[in-house]
Amino acid sequence: MCNSSNIYMLLIISINYLGKVEEKMENSNIMSKVGSGAFLVGIIIALVLGLIQAWGLETTNQVPLFSSSNAGAVTWVLAVIGIIVGLFAVIGRGTITSKEVPGFLLAGVALVVMYGVFRDINIKPYIGSLFSGISLSLAIFVAPIVGILAIKSIWDMGKDV
Repeated sequence: MCNSSNIYMLLIISINYLGKVEEKMENSNIMSKVGSGAFLVGIIIALVLGLIQAWGLETTNQVPLFSSSNAGAVTWVLAVIGIIVGLFAVIGRGTITSKEVPGFLLAGVALVVMYGVFRDINIKPYIGSLFSGISLSLAIFVAPIVGILAIKSIWDMGKDV
């Protein structure tokens, strides 16, 4: 039988279900925005800290940022943001998609190698310090992301065997 109370109940159930689906989609959208925002904030912070490090390397009376007493806290901030970005990428809510993972892993390793190369280069004025400072701070930010994505890639490859 199709009476008005059954139709009314069906309509309420449908609206409730659609509201839950919309809420899940909204939460998913918020999560991807948080992941993208964390990546952007991490890059900006790393670049600013790299410039501060370069300035400290060039100024004779100034201790470089990553050699100061605040080095541990600064490194932890960059690393924690990197871990957050890596975890968002693993759950598929970050800026790094599954298609981009191999390229990101290669770029991350290249960035860490770049710091190793530029660490002791002394090109005056400011060029060597800029390369060293920026590559150091970016490497600190990107290293946890690369580590997390590398573990996920190894897990995915082993899972297919």
